[in-house]
Order: sequence, then structure tokens, then C-alpha cells
Amino acid sequence: MAAKGLSLSHITAGFIAVMTGYTSSVVIVLQAAAAAGADPAQTASWLWALGLAMGVTSLGFSLRYKIPVLTAWSTPGAALLATALSGFSTAEAYGAFIVCALLTLISGVTGGFARLMHLIPLPLANAMLAGILLQFGLGIFTSLGEQPLLSGAMLVIFLAAKRLMPSAAMLLVLLGGVLIAAAQGMLSGELPALTLTQPHFTAPAFSGAAILGVALPLFIVTMTSQNLPGIAVLRSHGYTPPVSALLSGTGLVNLLLAPFGGYSCNLAAITAAICMSEDVDRDPAQRYKAAAFAGLFYLLAGLFGAAIVALFALLPGALVMTLAGLALLGTIGSSLHNALSDSDTAQAGLIAFLVTASGLSLFGIGSAFWGLVLGVLAQASGSVRLNRRKSA
Repeated sequence: MAAKGLSLSHITAGFIAVMTGYTSSVVIVLQAAAAAGADPAQTASWLWALGLAMGVTSLGFSLRYKIPVLTAWSTPGAALLATALSGFSTAEAYGAFIVCALLTLISGVTGGFARLMHLIPLPLANAMLAGILLQFGLGIFTSLGEQPLLSGAMLVIFLAAKRLMPSAAMLLVLLGGVLIAAAQGMLSGELPALTLTQPHFTAPAFSGAAILGVALPLFIVTMTSQNLPGIAVLRSHGYTPPVSALLSGTGLVNLLLAPFGGYSCNLAAITAAICMSEDVDRDPAQRYKAAAFAGLFYLLAGLFGAAIVALFALLPGALVMTLAGLALLGTIGSSLHNALSDSDTAQAGLIAFLVTASGLSLFGIGSAFWGLVLGVLAQASGSVRLNRRKSA
């Protein structure tokens, strides 16, 4: 990656995206590893495999296609595994991960998922994105109620920096938040020692029960709750992602790293949006550099997995929530505007936004999927009524 054209905002956005992903859901991943019966060495290997998968794909895709492609572990998938893996051996769990990776690879090679994405109107994709991110925006003010000094100071720093030093705004917010938290004695614990994480190979075993009870649900949840919103985020920011290539690439990486605990690496939505706003770069064609830096930070997090997780654990929750919310403010605003600005699609967009923001879950599938489904149905219903009036 050439140094020409790099800015501090690229590095900052990439770091914040990775930090937000780790601090918000690493506990769920550790719970999934425990449910799989992983011992401490195998659990560390999970973090190594996931960090390597996210780092290689984020860095490789972003540099290859010159668009901000960020990947992440499947948080809904980890939540599913934390309950679905009960009664299965570690080897059976890894076998299920391999089957899920093969299904992802097949969906990419055949191009079926890409054809599905072209049927979704762009305003509905924006509405879904706004619904996904709404809780992060609200998190600024819930944190303000819990930690008024910390979150309030971070908000003031953000507003001032956006006017005076916009390219360094989020870095200043992060530094200010850490200093204030330290002054308040909120950074609990000791700095961990930096030791390299060792990968741990486990020979997979395959069983019909694990394939039906773990692999298929993991594939469905990951595709609908992670890859679908991830493609929508890219489209809503004006990018044209090579859907089949991205799915094929993540499927292949998952296949190689599954025996080490890499249960699922997929396209990111929430953390990806951090790398796509105007705060990262006024030129959308340059924002891929932020996702590439995120890939580098992912690789470091994988190599020093246990130590990095312990370091993130030192930060208070209010700091992380406020930081993530402020980083996503611009994306939330632009997504809502794009979703509701066209009167022909505004009602369908509003429905998609509300359903997604509601947190609705049916049949184990999250609200992002149902927001798109109901939004598309509302749009189709509106189009039918409009055509009838025109023909009358």
C-alpha cells in the first residue's frame, strides 16, 4: 500500500472499526468456544484463526478492488453456536464449520446470492443500514446518562474537532476518552504481556446431527444477518461490490481455517460503515485505505489474540459505545436521508427502517433480513397500486 494519499483518518477509522468489533462481541465468541468444548489453547487458536481470516480478507479485498471491504466474525453466528453446540464434540463443531464454509463458497461460485442482491432497491438497503446502526447512535446518549462526564466530554471534543480538525476528529475523541477514563480510575486491570498466539489444529469430524443442527443454521444466520447487510452497506455508499468474488473468497478462507477454530468470517456491516463515511476521506475512491488498515490491525489482533482481548477489556463500556456511535453518526444521517428522500419509496423505506431497528427475530433470523423482506413487500404493494391507478 503506497504511502501517497494516506491520511491519519484512514488509520484512525481502521483502528476504531477493529476495536469496536472486538470490544462489542469478543465475549460472545469466547462463549461459543466454550460451548464447543475448546480448552484454553484451542480458544486462543479461535482468536488467531478469526484475526487471520479477517485480516487477510479485509486487506486483500480492499487493495484488490479499491473499495472499503471490511470483514468480521459472525456475531449472530457466535450467539447461535453458544447454544447450538451443546452436546457436540469439538471435532464435530469444526466439521460443521467446514460444511458452512463449503456452502458459502458454493453460493459465491454459483452467483445466486449476487442475483438476489440486485433485486433489492437501493433506498431499502439504506433503510436497513440506518436501522442496524440506530442503536449505536442512541448508545451515545444512553452512555451519557450512565457516564455523563466521560461521554459528555467525548461529545464536546467531537463537535469541536469536527469544526477545527475534521480529519483527526475520531482520534482526538479516542485519546480524550482514554485520558478522562484514566483520570477517573475507570481503566481497570493490568496491561497484558504481548505473547504470540499459537494455532491449534483439531481434526474435524462430521455428523448428520451437527450438519443439520449447527452448519445449516450457521450458514443461514451468517448470510442473512451478516453478508446481506454487508453488501447493502457497500451499495448504500455508492460502491458496486463483486458479490460472488467476495463470498467465494471468504468461503475459501473459512474452509482453510475452520480446523483451527475459524468458525465464520463474513462481510461486516456496522464496523464497515465506520470506514465509509466522509470523515474517513472526502473522496469515496480513497476510503478503501481505511478498510486496508483495519485488515492490518486484524492481523495484529490475531497474532496477539489473547493480549489484545485483555487490552480491550480495560476500556469502560461507555467509552466504546460513545466512540462507536460518534464514528457512525454521519452514516446514520446519510442512510436515513437516502432511504426517505424519494416519495415513491419513502413508506417502504420507513417500514424497512423500523423493522430493522426493532430487533425483531423470527425463526432464528434477525431483524435486518425481515426489514428487507417487509420493505420489499411494501414497495411491491405500492407499485401495484400505482400501476392500477395509472391504468384506470
